Amino acid sequence: MAHPAPGPGRALLGVLHGVLTAAAAGDALSLYAGFRAHSAVEGDGEFAYISEERWQAVDTLFVRVDQLQMMTLLACAAVFITWFHRVRQRAGALAPTAFRRGPGWAIGGWFVPVACFWLPYRIASEAWRVGLRGAKGPFWPLNLWWASFAGSLLLGRYASVRYRRAEDIGPFLDAVTLGMVADALSIVAAGAAVFFAARLTRMLDAERDPAV
Repeated sequence: MAHPAPGPGRALLGVLHGVLTAAAAGDALSLYAGFRAHSAVEGDGEFAYISEERWQAVDTLFVRVDQLQMMTLLACAAVFITWFHRVRQRAGALAPTAFRRGPGWAIGGWFVPVACFWLPYRIASEAWRVGLRGAKGPFWPLNLWWASFAGSLLLGRYASVRYRRAEDIGPFLDAVTLGMVADALSIVAAGAAVFFAARLTRMLDAERDPAV
């Protein structure tokens, strides 16, 4: 008799929640750096400027925050993709015909240029339907996570380009503001991911044991 694939695992889910919390903390620190950058500007309009001392302090803070965010991002990516693949395996064992692509795409889909903005969402939505067991249920946890995640990623990249190209105070502050919005979206995405992951794991566990 074939045995079902193992569930995502409560231990792995706990690690995922931990790295997502760390990522949100890094985003909050980046928000703080943005506020520091705005407060470092003296004067107003055409007469706005930043002293050399304040500029060095702000630039150093941004560099350190970027390094922290990169570390937490890599940790989140490793743990989340591992959890995502386990979820795909579990849901695929419960409903093999519910997916258009094999379980390997739960990993590879994140690394395909352009398609990475819809392939993981498609896999997640198929797994979510499996968890709902054919019943009509809310998709907002999935949609909120993906919209905030994709939005923060795209806006963050755009803000980084604007930041590197800024040659004056005005464009510099605009880039910082865009980055702050991206950080806020990223915090929302982290919280939504925690809820989405816990909910999907619970639904798949209930599918494995209807008495849960």
